[in-house]
Parts: sequence; C-alpha cells; structure tokens
Amino acid sequence: MDYRRLGSSGLRISRVGLGMMSYGDGGTREWHVREDRAESIVRRAVESGITFFDTADMYSDGRTEEITGRLLAKLFTCRDDYVLATKVFFPMGDGPNDGGLSRKHVLSAIDASLTRLATDYVDLYQIHRWDYETPIEETMGVLHEVVQSGKARYIGASSMFAWQFAKAQQTAQAADWTRFVAMQNHYNLVYREEEREMIPLCIDQGIGIIPYSPLARGLLAGSRERGGVRRSVRSGTDPLADEMYGEGDFDVVDAVREVAAGRGVAPAQVALAWLMGKQAVSAPIVGATCESHVADAVAAIDVTLTKEEVATLEAPYKPHGVLGHH
Repeated sequence: MDYRRLGSSGLRISRVGLGMMSYGDGGTREWHVREDRAESIVRRAVESGITFFDTADMYSDGRTEEITGRLLAKLFTCRDDYVLATKVFFPMGDGPNDGGLSRKHVLSAIDASLTRLATDYVDLYQIHRWDYETPIEETMGVLHEVVQSGKARYIGASSMFAWQFAKAQQTAQAADWTRFVAMQNHYNLVYREEEREMIPLCIDQGIGIIPYSPLARGLLAGSRERGGVRRSVRSGTDPLADEMYGEGDFDVVDAVREVAAGRGVAPAQVALAWLMGKQAVSAPIVGATCESHVADAVAAIDVTLTKEEVATLEAPYKPHGVLGHH
C-alpha cells in the first residue's frame, strides 16, 4: 500500500479509501451488506494496508456509522492507526433543524456522529452538500469551532460548484478560521465535468481530491451492459445510476475493457489507475460489497497507464450536465 498527503495538509492517507456506504441493515437499500458479512470485507481492506475510511451520518439513517465504529475498533488496536471521515448536511430527522449546515445542526450532528462511531474525534469532517439557506459565514465559523474543540482534526467538502468552494475558503481565510483541506467530488472516466473548474481550483489551492463513485456506480467495472442488462444486485436496484449515466457512456466502458484486456487485468483496475494518475487525486473512495472489490482496488495502485492508454480511455468521453450537487 502507498500512502500520501491529503492535498497540502500534513495528513497521510492510504492511496485507496474504503467507502462504508455499502454497509447497513438492508432495509434502506437492497444492496446494503449487513455487518456480519461486511466484517470480512473491511478486514481484507485493513490487511491490505487501507487506513482511510469514509462514511456519512445519513447512510442507512446512522446505522452505517455504528457499523463503521464497531468494525474499526475491532480491527485496529490504536485509534491513531486509521483515518476516519464522516459528513454532515442531509436530514437526520423530521424537525426543521435536523439537517443543513446551521450552527445548531452541525454541533448536534458532530456529537451524534461521534456517539455512533464510538470515538472521541473524526479525522476529516465534511459538509456533504452546499446549504443554500445558511450563510457560509455561519457554517465555516461552526466548523472552526468543531476543529478547535478537538472533535475533528480537519474539515472537507463534497460536491458543489467551484465558486461556492472558493467562497467558503475565502470566508474562512478572512476570519482566520480553519479551511477545507479536501474535496470529495463526483469524478470518474464517464463524468469528468469537474475538470473544468473544480479540479484546477483544487490544484491551485493545494486541496486533496478524494473522488466518490470512481467506478461510476459499478458501470466501469462491468455491472451493467447496453440495453439495460444488470449484472449485480446493486445495478438492478439503483435507479440513481440510470439517471446519472446513459447509453452513450458505454463507449467509455468499451475503451476500459479494451485497455484492461490488453493488460490482462480487471476493468476496475484500469478505471481506478486512470484516476490515481491524475495530479490532484489523493485517493479514490471505493465501495466494496465483496473481497474481490478490495483486491482490484489495491491492485490498481501498481497499474501505471501509458500515454497511449490514457488517450484511448479519454477519447470517447461525452460531456454531461452537472451531476451530484444536490
């Protein structure tokens, strides 16, 4: 396993992050893996050297954080041996203050997350989306308080427009508050719109990129085929994937398969290797519902693509409308 700094911060994370969203009680999403089955997957990740784990309070209505806390406590003897990230924004209840990025909700949410995770702090506390109803000064101020209290070591953000991210950073800088060190954005071979503004901004500002959905919800790994064929439980029960990706994206899938066949490796390894070859990417966050998914992600670290292979992979790309900001 390789380790690298998260952007220009001093925090070092494993080259691959394990996304914990796949683990829940099965009631929220049919493809969720229950805790007893998830343990062997997370154990394989830990044995492979993965030390970076990402979750969110809203995954499986908090159940995922509980599972994450129990599994990591079981698999690591020391809290400092792993990097734990979670997120805040989406509603966790029916009340008017049960979501968003207000001071009231953020302070309640961090305490609730720490309780579910059974830890005193998270390493990276991320805003899950932009809150159009709360002044960014209020949000950045309370995030600074969370860091100053010791409940989070660093802060990060997830999908938003580049102007919003820049505004948040400038707000924090002007007030001498804690600034974001990471951007968890939607970025993969079939969705590259982030290359227009967000990624250049992150490179310029030394922000580490930790992309989610690096395999396009399984599309780049072969979970779906043209004409609506589904090859996994998730691909067959994930309507969001059909909203985000279309038939035209299969041209990119074909290119991935071509390069993978030439190398004799799995398509997932090629798609992840492409991401890891990008300057600003610190670590893709990979969801795994079986141990082989972990194996492919770790193996991708050793795959260095040639310029010709990169050109083959990028040539079929078709522009998309903005996805993932809401």
